[in-house]
Amino acid sequence: MIRNQLDRVVTEDMRNRKDLDASLQEMSEQCIECGICVKQCAFLKKYNTPKKIADNWQPRDKQSLAMAFECSLCSLCTAVCPVKIDPRQMFLELRRYAVAENKVDFTKQKLLLNFEKRGVSKRYSFYGLPASCDTVLFPGCALAGSRSLRIMQLFDHLQNFFPNLGIVLDCCNKPSHDLGRADFFHAMFSEMLNYLAKRGIKTILLACPSCYAVFNQYGEGITTRSVYEILAQNNWQPLPQVADEPVTIQDSCVARFDENLQGSVRTLIRARGMTYTEMKHNGKKTLCCGEGGAAHFVAPDLAGNWAAVRKSEVAGKRIITYCAGCAHFLGRVGPTAHVLDLLFDPTATLAGKAKVARSPFTYLNRILLKRRFKKKQNYGSTRERDFFFSS
Repeated sequence: MIRNQLDRVVTEDMRNRKDLDASLQEMSEQCIECGICVKQCAFLKKYNTPKKIADNWQPRDKQSLAMAFECSLCSLCTAVCPVKIDPRQMFLELRRYAVAENKVDFTKQKLLLNFEKRGVSKRYSFYGLPASCDTVLFPGCALAGSRSLRIMQLFDHLQNFFPNLGIVLDCCNKPSHDLGRADFFHAMFSEMLNYLAKRGIKTILLACPSCYAVFNQYGEGITTRSVYEILAQNNWQPLPQVADEPVTIQDSCVARFDENLQGSVRTLIRARGMTYTEMKHNGKKTLCCGEGGAAHFVAPDLAGNWAAVRKSEVAGKRIITYCAGCAHFLGRVGPTAHVLDLLFDPTATLAGKAKVARSPFTYLNRILLKRRFKKKQNYGSTRERDFFFSS
């Protein structure tokens, strides 16, 4: 069925189709339509099984092209699939095809693309590399804006283990990656990676799970490590102990297959003298907070469904997460804190008084954070990002 459909497509629509064809064929031939993924996901309840979607997709149909942007790209469908197929990849390839064929209007996602554009701009970016530096901290955009103090505290703490630690304030370009803007993503990410490699950077420490996922997949030649793994392995000081308030943990959907990262965060929470209760959906089967895949810009009801399910599972407990996006989106569900807040200011965090900035003040925080890092020490080399691929 897939092959017959492709044969009817005119030559200009056959471009950029190799990876998409493979995903469509996988879904069409291997999906057994058991309904397990559909039961878990409001998006699939609306559009049917991965097989039905693959078989009915039409490259010239406006709705077929727009549909993939309503998916949260959270990989829950992949995690629960009994035959181990990857529907998320199909939806990502559908997005890439739509972009490559210039059939996407990103008006609704303009806020996100402007956020990304600022992240890679000369005004917000900064690379500070000490002499003989081979390891850098890459905090990501959201944490740098919402919790700039935590980034400074984290950097100072990590210097105990990496004396020549460098700092990179930049964007990993995951927004463009997930929106299917493949040319822009690869151009920007490759330029950053090449710059770091040429200056002897061998290891990148990531505080954001989304950045971690991007560097893990595309950062060829450079070792990626989660800061939470490092903190957990290097005996985070458990004092001061805090009241054992019942909390639960939101695993980031981009980290659903990373048991080491998930375990490290749990180790750190226990190090604060706290116990936690797991939600029904945790670890490999965690739920998206609603931010994933930028779906909330075009399908707020579908994306909002994740938060509604989460609210029923939280049962009034404080949520601890290691994703700034999750911390922001789940704040409407109940009291939510980032694990860095818990580590560096536990008393204020558990009292709901940890200082967290909101937009537009996040942009001011990022500028001030950059200034503090520029003045922090004498670097062997520095730069502000001056490469921008026009997409």
